[in-house]
Amino acid sequence: MTQTKRYEKKRYKARLVTVTLLVSAALVMCAAPGVSQEAPGGVIESERETFRLVEVTRGLSHPWSIAFLPDGTALVTERPGRLQRLHADGSTEQISGLPQIAAGGQGGLLDVALDPDYDQNGWIYFTYSTPYDGGSGTTVGRARLSGSSLQDFEELFRMDAPGSGRLHFGSRMAFLPDGTLVFSIGDRGQMQRAQDPMDHAGALLRINRDGSIPQDNPFVGDANARDELYTLGNRNPQGLAVHPQTGVLWQTEHGPRGGDELNIIEAGNNYGWPEMSQGVDYRTGQPIGQGTSAPGMTQPVEHWSPAIAPSGMAFYFGEQFPEWEGSLFLGSLVDRHLLRLELDGNNRVAHQERLLDGTIGRIRDVRLGPDGNLWLLTDDSNGGVYRLEPVQQ
Repeated sequence: MTQTKRYEKKRYKARLVTVTLLVSAALVMCAAPGVSQEAPGGVIESERETFRLVEVTRGLSHPWSIAFLPDGTALVTERPGRLQRLHADGSTEQISGLPQIAAGGQGGLLDVALDPDYDQNGWIYFTYSTPYDGGSGTTVGRARLSGSSLQDFEELFRMDAPGSGRLHFGSRMAFLPDGTLVFSIGDRGQMQRAQDPMDHAGALLRINRDGSIPQDNPFVGDANARDELYTLGNRNPQGLAVHPQTGVLWQTEHGPRGGDELNIIEAGNNYGWPEMSQGVDYRTGQPIGQGTSAPGMTQPVEHWSPAIAPSGMAFYFGEQFPEWEGSLFLGSLVDRHLLRLELDGNNRVAHQERLLDGTIGRIRDVRLGPDGNLWLLTDDSNGGVYRLEPVQQ
């Protein structure tokens, strides 16, 4: 090798080392503040807690929701229309006895929740999309579990006017402190429906656990509104959670192009869609309706642009992660992370931290398990159930 060639080779190696160091430094510098970093051994260090991500099971088809049974197993819904019982060892068994389900697009078997008095009555509640003539719509039903099958299935509510599209079924449930059931229905991709008080689409609804209408609902007796209506102006609510200390109902909602929302839900309020939005029109990029505010309509507590597609949510009050006490956790479908929110005394978001950034995919549901750990579901054809466990320092 000539002296010139040896010189060029050395210069190339030096340049390669320099570029490598610069790229490494840039990656470190570009790590977003508040994003957890994984350390050796699978330990993840966040701002307040150190934890490990444990895969409980995989191979589920678009799991949507999880509910924990007193015997230590859990029920997991799969959007294509299957219900699985998850055992402690990660194995699953399919539960039979579901009603006819219109699975397609964003519709299918969706939320699941236990009755507040489950130990006494055994009722399990489901939301799912039901086939109609010319379309499908969000439905609420309940059943009891006997062995590996559902018994005594009852349909409690069916939205009055279906949608022909496959979008925006909403479909989260939450039991209020008085025992009534609140659930969400999206605008079905027809945004003006959310401002029609005679339409179930684009709203939160409230019923008693037997399907009857609470007489203190905000529009009872109004001939121009549905008795079961609780709020309106909701585009596509994908998360509901009741604060266990205050009893306040919180909600996440998908915006259009940007403008995803975190809302405090109050009976009778109008949350604005599509008269106002923090996002913009998908095609034109122009403001929607009257812009970011409109008279008589409720502003979100927090909003995100670009959109994160917030999903299931849970408040943390448990013994496993004392430094997370009071935090609100919600999943992100678009950005594929778990978001931790710290709230101040005025129900405002004081701080945000991104966890598991891109680690496991689209996080569809977040639940606080009876073990005090956080449980997550991933929305994928090979979806999984995961658990966050503390690591002692």
